Amino acid sequence: MPEWHSIQFVWPRLLWLLATLPVWLGLYIAWQARGVQRAWPAAAQARSGPGVPSGRITRHAPVLLIWLGLAGLLLAMARPQAILLLPSRIDTVMLAIDSSGSMRASDVQPSRIEAAQAAAKSFVLGQPAQVKLGVVSVAGAAALVQAPTDQRDLIIQAIDQLSLQPGSALGSGIVIALHAMLPGSGLDVRGLIDGEASPQTPAGKPLDGSTTAPPGSPSNALPSKSVNLPKVPPGSNSAAAIVLLSDGQSNVGPDALKMAQVAADLGVRVYTVGVGTAQGTVLKAQGMQMRVKLDEASLKKIAEITRAEYFSADNRQDLLQIYQSLSSKIVLKKHRRTEVSAVCALLGMLLVCWGCAWAWWRHGRII
Repeated sequence: MPEWHSIQFVWPRLLWLLATLPVWLGLYIAWQARGVQRAWPAAAQARSGPGVPSGRITRHAPVLLIWLGLAGLLLAMARPQAILLLPSRIDTVMLAIDSSGSMRASDVQPSRIEAAQAAAKSFVLGQPAQVKLGVVSVAGAAALVQAPTDQRDLIIQAIDQLSLQPGSALGSGIVIALHAMLPGSGLDVRGLIDGEASPQTPAGKPLDGSTTAPPGSPSNALPSKSVNLPKVPPGSNSAAAIVLLSDGQSNVGPDALKMAQVAADLGVRVYTVGVGTAQGTVLKAQGMQMRVKLDEASLKKIAEITRAEYFSADNRQDLLQIYQSLSSKIVLKKHRRTEVSAVCALLGMLLVCWGCAWAWWRHGRII
């Protein structure tokens, strides 16, 4: 439905044509008063019968329909525009899959990573053919495993080849996914991950005119100043989305929440899927024990910042259902100013044709 308060006209001066409607109505009333309608009774009587409507209202109904149809046609000539809520299909989806050591945990059977891989493949196979998908492995250092492509076999192969590594850099994973789907955005990947520069234009000059930080800055520290990007409203980029599947425990690399803000400034939504349980489980490795739990708070915040949604799952079947529902979730809707002249013209023509057909059926003539 259109937002009625948002209606505007490209050619508003043509709205003066609507002032002729009372003239036509007045001519019809005068015509009726002079008895011109007396020429109709013979034709009307010939078509009268048990199923034929009668009465003053039905006698004038065809003319009323024609009059309303003319109003619609005259309104269409002014080229009305309205803000409509339109569906918008995602063009590119990046799957950022946590492949840190904590994904070995078996609180989701058979393990977090195997359940995540199975659900990811189900999601890939459920996407329309025109949607491009890519895969980012998120461990101690995030890496692009498969660039966006519409070849599903390459995506499935990339998901199957994920291997677990120490560390989890969710912030780096978001940045790598953003760069893969938006190569022309001027995103300085190394600057954001190492914390040495602001995002740059494709030519290499920082967007805010600043210079890079001197060498020797800590590689895992973020810039002390805020990141300056050409900002758009969060969630407004209807052509791209990121699906981040993780247990939420980020322990290396840039702050995941700050990188989520970078995604929000580019209008990209980051849907998050939590893998694991709140109670967690105990992992044993190299003679050490460590309890790994699902960090829902971080994942929820990432989704909130980017105007996306968070999904929680503690078993493989739930993960499959979540990925199936994501297929519909990423069909975004957005408000867009759209010209509705064709709608007005079509409605006007239908009313005119309806009125003419009714008049012909009742009286054997249109006027």
